[in-house]
Amino acid sequence: MVKIAILGYGVVGSGVAEVLQMNQAQIAKRAGENIEVKYVMDLRDLSGDPAEKLLVKDFTIIENDPEVTIVVESIGGETIAYDFAKRALLSGKSVCTPNKALMAKYGAELLALAAEKGVALLFEASVGGGIPLIRPFNDALLTDEIETVSGILNGTSNYILTEMSENGTSYAQALKNAQELGYAEQDPTADVGGFDACRKLSILLSLATGKQVDYEEILTEGIDKISTEDFIFASELGFTLKQIVNGRICKNGVEAITAPFLVPLGHPMSTVNEAYNAAWVKCKAADNVMLYGSGAGKYPTASAVISNIVDAVGAKYTSFVWSAEKMPVLPSDAYVKSKVIRVSCDNPSELLKSVKAEKSITLEKYPNFAAWLTAPQTETETAAVIAEVKKLPGFKSVEQVLRVFSE
Repeated sequence: MVKIAILGYGVVGSGVAEVLQMNQAQIAKRAGENIEVKYVMDLRDLSGDPAEKLLVKDFTIIENDPEVTIVVESIGGETIAYDFAKRALLSGKSVCTPNKALMAKYGAELLALAAEKGVALLFEASVGGGIPLIRPFNDALLTDEIETVSGILNGTSNYILTEMSENGTSYAQALKNAQELGYAEQDPTADVGGFDACRKLSILLSLATGKQVDYEEILTEGIDKISTEDFIFASELGFTLKQIVNGRICKNGVEAITAPFLVPLGHPMSTVNEAYNAAWVKCKAADNVMLYGSGAGKYPTASAVISNIVDAVGAKYTSFVWSAEKMPVLPSDAYVKSKVIRVSCDNPSELLKSVKAEKSITLEKYPNFAAWLTAPQTETETAAVIAEVKKLPGFKSVEQVLRVFSE
């Protein structure tokens, strides 16, 4: 009998307990032993919940109990979660966590500590929720060289953008819908601001490079400035809009960005809708690989955590590691992508005669807007283009600048 403790009995923690109970026989068969939750740690009383009789509020009880060999950290955040995860590893217990904030900031330190103690630190659910991503990603590093990592890694943002694209919903209303459905928190900043996805990108790039990629250094932009007009003009130019993470491994560092991107219609990622996630990985030998599935949700995420628990029980896990040595994130002003620039002006057709464009459009419905697609250019070059456009007769304002996704 393997005994575990669950720290944090929110959506994921309670999901882990429920799935362990529902699929007890199958999980035991896969693990080779029965798995029992001995403790649940939470600040609430959990009155009436089946976990009430397992509740403890002092981590020392778990820390000092030799029967507990695996700790599920599902508290979230970087502070308390870090303290408890570190203490669990120091006491010789394996840790399974869906906490991307923890791994993005302290992954190198905690992975080194797990290796030193001969236990596991597993984090499949921290990136992509229910998508089996971390293990395949790490396995690819054994036989191939990863060149780029891209993807849609936040279900909340993807749901909002899908609502705006397919139903013409405003950003404010789509966000409200997401909150009512439980996809978005009351404070949705981490999701719609791109910070959640940015942390996931830093984890993947840290794995791919073997060095710490600091998420604070990654250029991150949210979706809160996206409008229904952006989708209309994007569609006319052959694109849809997605919140994308994009990382490229270079000789002297990594290029990395999290932002709204225009994805060409027909590209596999253009069809990833609602709260689903997808990771797009380009390898030197295997070329392009896409992994797709439920990126969030109680049971998909819990299933990924339980998969890690089973691995830890049988000690059949791959050792994940990256060093604390910093991998430089290259300056964003040299980041090269085509852009779609949309401006308001008095005479769109006349203004477009003065810009260099791969393709340009005006729409009868929006008589004071002009939009055009640029050739691939750096962020600095785009800024210079915009500075010149602002000098043109009849120019009023820059409405939007969006990058075009390419591998």
